[in-house]
Amino acid sequence: MRVKVLSRNPDDYVRETKLDLQRVPRNYDPALHPFEVPREYVRALNATKLERVFAKPFLSSLDGHKDGVNCMAKHPKTLSMMLSGACDGEVRIWNLTKRQCIRTIQAHEGFVRGICARFCGTSFFTVGDDKTVKQWKMESPECGEDEEPIHTILGKTVYTGIDHHWKEAVFATCGHQVDIWDEQRTSPMCSLTWGFDSISSVKFNPIETYLLGSCASDRNIVLYDMRKSTPLKKVILNMRTNTLCWNPMEAFVFTAANEDYNLYTFDMRFLDSPVMVHMDHVSAVLDVDYSPTGKEFVSASFDKSVRIFPVDKGHSREVYHTKRMQHVITVKWTSDNKYILCGSDEMNIRLWKANASEKLGVLAPREKAAMNYNQKLKEKFQYHPQIRRIAQHRHLPKSIFCQIKEQRIMREARRRKELNRRKHSKPGSMHFVSERKKHIVAVVK
Repeated sequence: MRVKVLSRNPDDYVRETKLDLQRVPRNYDPALHPFEVPREYVRALNATKLERVFAKPFLSSLDGHKDGVNCMAKHPKTLSMMLSGACDGEVRIWNLTKRQCIRTIQAHEGFVRGICARFCGTSFFTVGDDKTVKQWKMESPECGEDEEPIHTILGKTVYTGIDHHWKEAVFATCGHQVDIWDEQRTSPMCSLTWGFDSISSVKFNPIETYLLGSCASDRNIVLYDMRKSTPLKKVILNMRTNTLCWNPMEAFVFTAANEDYNLYTFDMRFLDSPVMVHMDHVSAVLDVDYSPTGKEFVSASFDKSVRIFPVDKGHSREVYHTKRMQHVITVKWTSDNKYILCGSDEMNIRLWKANASEKLGVLAPREKAAMNYNQKLKEKFQYHPQIRRIAQHRHLPKSIFCQIKEQRIMREARRRKELNRRKHSKPGSMHFVSERKKHIVAVVK
């Protein structure tokens, strides 16, 4: 004879300690919860509103420079250390935890054009208007010891940028041409050039470490391979590219910051058209840096604002600005994916949260669970008109707001003109050119 009995596992309903919450059994059958969606919608709306209420991204200002901040570099091993170079030749090393300057070096005469740390973090390199490349120790000198560089290389022309190899004792400088240097030698191992104009920036690929990308003032983006003596290929845009940054997670993807107010994300294998055109700035984009996850990047612009773009979206998810902040020259995303640093004309370095409404510090387990729940609710209802309007709303400075409105009118006028031309032309005589291909002049291999 078979006897059916109720079997209950005490772990499912008994608390481990008196301080634990009571476990409530729940049936997830939707027929038993007819008001679940309306209730979740209200919770998602409240979560979205609270996110905007607590969106206070600005953390602190690092002041001390006596001239505009021209370049910055992250320490490859330490999260709390950061380097900055100014237009008066001064280099400062900052402790971000204490938010203090821990060392000051008068490195160059004139601008500090570029700064980069060695891959092991023991030293860093600077280039300036005085035609020199200098290597400095990362540690402060001993008591009574002079502040002197380890090595100084005197070049023939002004160097406008520098970047270090991610794994080897090799670095690259740019100016009249791209030079690849061994740290132990005073002359370049090889010089790469394609064209005759000055090159504004050079960057090593963090994954395919033999690849380099450079931007020139003749509107070119040129790709090089260190193992070859000639450049690989180049793409010519309508306007000049100021700098580029490689995606740290996808070897072939890079984003270029352009003078035409846009950023272009390219796949280096298919340079005929960019993967995405990012359009939101209202003035020239001067710098760009990827987050360590490779899913977002931050851009600095001449329009006195910093914007955060998802890689696969054409518009920014966040815009940061303050009343005092002037033209933003340089920007960096910290290696822990939590903070953004930007250096601007008015001699300040500003520290921002990467996620504007994120709560800093240690979170209790219930806080974490509530945040994750709210995040999922916001994702579920993100396309609802009311929630979308609240989530996307941003207050902008009047100058940027007016320029956005003016550009919208100009874009609409161009679109209307093109439609009229197409309407009054012979069918098939005017080909439609997509937004992605409009800005590419040519690809040379």
